[in-house]
Amino acid sequence: MSDTPPDRLSNDPSSPHYNEEALARDVGIRFKGTERTNVEEYCISEGWIRVVVGTGKDRHGNPLTMKISGPVEPYFKNKKPG
Repeated sequence: MSDTPPDRLSNDPSSPHYNEEALARDVGIRFKGTERTNVEEYCISEGWIRVVVGTGKDRHGNPLTMKISGPVEPYFKNKKPG
C-alpha cells in the first residue's frame, strides 16, 4: 500500500469502499482545515464526507449520517508497517 490514502474510504465492512489495510494505519481527516473524528466515509475526488449525526440508528442498526461537501484532506497517522 502506498503512503497516500485511497480516494474513497468507508468504515462500514459491508461497503465496497471498505479497506481494512488502510483503516489499520489509522486514517485522519482534515475537512475545511479542521480535524474531524466522526467521519464514517469520505471521497476526495467528489469533495465530501459522511459524518455521524447524534446517537440515532437507522432501521438496519447503522448510525444516522449526513453528507457534507467541501475540501477533504485524508492522511495516515501511523507509518507504513515493516
